[in-house]
Amino acid sequence: MSDEPNSEADGREEETEASQAPPKKQKRRRTGWRRLLPTWRMVLGGVLLFVVLVTGALVAGYLLVSIPAPNKFAAAQTNVFLYADGSQIARDGEVNRENITLGQVPKNTQHAVLAAEDRDFYHESAIDPKAMVRAGWNMLTGGGRQSGSTITQQYVKNYYLDQDQTVTRKAKEFFISLKLDREVSKNEILQGYLNTSYFGRNAYGIQSAAHAYYGKDVGELTTAESAYLAALVNSPNAYDTRAHPENKDRAEARWNYVLDGMVKEGWLKKSDRTGLKFPEPEEAKPPRNMSGERGYLVEATKNHLINNGIIDERRLAAGGFRITTTFQPKKQKAMREAVDEQLMDQLDKKNRKIDKSVRAGGASVDPKTGKVVALYGGIGYTKQYTNGATRQDYQVGSTFKPFLFTSAVQNKSTTQDGQPITPRTIYDGTNKREVVNNGHGTGYAPANEDDKSYGKIPVTTAMDKSVNSVFAQMGVDVGPKKVRNTAIDLGIPEKVPNMPADGSIALGVTTASPLNMAEAYATLANHGKHGHYSMVQKITRGGEAVDVPDHDPKQAVPRVAADSTTAMLKSVVEGGTGVAAKSAGRPAAGKTGTAEEDKAAWFAGFTPQLSTVISVMGQDPKTAAQKPLYGAGGEQRVNGGGFPAKIWGQYTRTALDGEPVKDFDLKTNGDAALPSSQPPDTGAPSDTPPPETGDPSTPPPSSEEPSTPPTSPEPPTSDPPEPPDPSIPEEIGGADGGDPGGDESGGVGGDPGGNGTPGGNGQPGGVGAPGGW
Repeated sequence: MSDEPNSEADGREEETEASQAPPKKQKRRRTGWRRLLPTWRMVLGGVLLFVVLVTGALVAGYLLVSIPAPNKFAAAQTNVFLYADGSQIARDGEVNRENITLGQVPKNTQHAVLAAEDRDFYHESAIDPKAMVRAGWNMLTGGGRQSGSTITQQYVKNYYLDQDQTVTRKAKEFFISLKLDREVSKNEILQGYLNTSYFGRNAYGIQSAAHAYYGKDVGELTTAESAYLAALVNSPNAYDTRAHPENKDRAEARWNYVLDGMVKEGWLKKSDRTGLKFPEPEEAKPPRNMSGERGYLVEATKNHLINNGIIDERRLAAGGFRITTTFQPKKQKAMREAVDEQLMDQLDKKNRKIDKSVRAGGASVDPKTGKVVALYGGIGYTKQYTNGATRQDYQVGSTFKPFLFTSAVQNKSTTQDGQPITPRTIYDGTNKREVVNNGHGTGYAPANEDDKSYGKIPVTTAMDKSVNSVFAQMGVDVGPKKVRNTAIDLGIPEKVPNMPADGSIALGVTTASPLNMAEAYATLANHGKHGHYSMVQKITRGGEAVDVPDHDPKQAVPRVAADSTTAMLKSVVEGGTGVAAKSAGRPAAGKTGTAEEDKAAWFAGFTPQLSTVISVMGQDPKTAAQKPLYGAGGEQRVNGGGFPAKIWGQYTRTALDGEPVKDFDLKTNGDAALPSSQPPDTGAPSDTPPPETGDPSTPPPSSEEPSTPPTSPEPPTSDPPEPPDPSIPEEIGGADGGDPGGDESGGVGGDPGGNGTPGGNGQPGGVGAPGGW
């Protein structure tokens, strides 16, 4: 019997059962945006994989990175500095290091360094993970240098690695620090750190630093001196108060931070902390190979690289760089010879005590390219360490006044009675006239030079004669904050000392350097365009180029503001206080200036091709205190129209010899014409000469010296003057004898100037009118 029918029946039964069974639940598929999200399994797997990879990398790094042999990377190399034409200025990099044991370092000195750099050194890990991540992120994102390393990490960087700010170097530092912490005691690490840290002045290690700054062994350091050296580790260049006296407040703040940290950690009694005075370091003793002008050029270049973030200070100290500067040998020689012939050769240090206090500084900038082509820092780097071209501690005086007018035009400012401020605008030049604001007296009434009153005069005449009463009022009319912003736009550093946003800014209390001022005047020469100024045009290290910022000029102030200012400054040279600068033999514009109590005299000027600023300063050779210059060089008063303008004229003539004579291409919208002035309303200009030579106890009023408010100030006159009677010659310009002091004879109170061409524009009557300014 066949089995087939039964098989068919069974098949039908299975089909029936299958059709009657409930359907299987299918997995719900993800749709839409949910398809883009990882599942929890994927997230968990990714995290575990990351942990495994990181752990593996850390283990591999720890095993593969070994501690290098000591001194393998620690030896500093030589930096080579070159002139713009490729000839050599100097080499530096000779390492000044003397290793000592930790036992030779006083406990207070050790504790000072720990308080400054790593207060948890003895009870912390060798690394600071948070600081490592922060520093790595900054390097990856271009956020700048940020360390935050422990002392162990800093020692590894100083002794085993280089100073490059790279992620690779940071990773090596991480692993070497971990290994070192396991294999070497904390005392050994601290000893190595104290012997390898850079303290500035080419001093590596605490022993060399003690000699460089205080001329003694480390064992003889006081607590105060130890705290200062510890403060230097953070920023050796900035905190050297001899090289940078303008940074003394910052250095003292860091010094106090160190001492306060020692008290907080129990390393110094509060009673011992009280009464400690800041220990001013000794003058630096530059290396012999930096004699003459070379040291000034090298030091200025280093500061430029560090301050502009081009090369880190410690990396630069490690050496190996070939640096081509923008300094031109011809112009360097021209500036050196001009200072020597016009100033230094006139000094008699044996017979005139004040002549020993004479210092000079100068800087010259190409307005089109922004290149610093020449600097004068002093008679020799090994004789006078402080660089006269870059120091920021002498008032710039009336050389700041042009910035007020530039700001007035830039901001479309008006006088108190609503008149636009132009070269034609009439101001009251009465001596000790009280400055007013919104109809109210301010209590500020600065004196004019020699207490002269000028009456109602246009701004052009006020600029020619450097009339303080006019510019003090203009500063309020424009607004001190606006004036300050314009100065910054022109190129004065925002953080320059003593540039307050108040009324005192008008008369030049700012202590910008000659280089700062040369850059700002270069912006005027370049029709208001300002870019990155540079001392360096090329840098290489090991054949690899280092990035240098481009000039990239931009319109900082409107052209009409810059050119209108230039037009007025041309008048200062042609017949005002700066006539001595005419010796340049080509069209020029400029401004004279004198610091308070005649402690410095300035001339800031430019041609279309060159912006140059010269300063003559008084400084006590022993105490470094600023001194008035009365009687220096045989002159009763040293002023901007004298030595500085003469130096400027000779330098500019020689530096531009062989180059075409160019006139200024000015667009002033017709506002630069020279208007006339009126005689003063009250009183006559003072004909009283300055006091006799050598009596600094009774100095004559300086163009920049603020005075106390008068007991009964004369009310200001803001109404425009009536036209003068045609029958009365407008002699005020020639009758005063003027302020120039640029007389070739160098005499004081020479021809009164009345014999010159009379003119309502307030120009002095003739080149022979020194006037004493």
